[in-house]
Amino acid sequence: MMDEKLLTYFEGFLTDKRKSLFKRILEDRTRHFTVVLEDIYQAHNASAVVRTCDIFGVQDVHAIENKYTNKVSRHVAKGSQKWLSQFNYREDGDNTKDCLNKLKSEGYQIIATTPHNNSCMLQDFDVSKKSAFVFGVEKEGVSNYVKEQADGFLKIPMVGFTESLNISVAAAIILQDVTTKLRNSDVNWQLSEKEKEFLYFDWVKKTIKNVDKIEERYYQK
Repeated sequence: MMDEKLLTYFEGFLTDKRKSLFKRILEDRTRHFTVVLEDIYQAHNASAVVRTCDIFGVQDVHAIENKYTNKVSRHVAKGSQKWLSQFNYREDGDNTKDCLNKLKSEGYQIIATTPHNNSCMLQDFDVSKKSAFVFGVEKEGVSNYVKEQADGFLKIPMVGFTESLNISVAAAIILQDVTTKLRNSDVNWQLSEKEKEFLYFDWVKKTIKNVDKIEERYYQK
């Protein structure tokens, strides 16, 4: 449970401009869509996707680590990772299964991004359903397990000789398209008031230097 008095105390360390910025950005955050990174090897790719999620207001990023450790480059992410909720699955060999099961239990349909299979074209994608977009490892794409468990497949229309895009580029194109459609729809896509309050408190704490020591002094009063 959030300590309202502590939050008020912390707010004293922030400018009004900063607090207003947090509240404005929270109005555009969503959990209607989420992103899953399955075994991304290149840190700059994973970092670019994280940055894209922040830009288009997707709050949650799930990283599956079966073979490779998910790394975020501060240089590429530009600090965006600080404001997102990131979930890592790295405990055992069932990381992909654990991730997909968690998302399905939360009401997400699993959408594998792939130029193959009987994929839905991006322009035809139905944004009304809660969706988790899974992006796979470079070259190979999403795993066979993801394909077997997927509720649908999504691809970006391409007319050139090459049949695939860099993962970070693909994620940017997809998220820009689906979030734009979502915001122009009648879907209730925004965070709940409780979710906004929790994230606001979290962001306020992340903004203050030596916040743990400040909190300790607050409770010693």
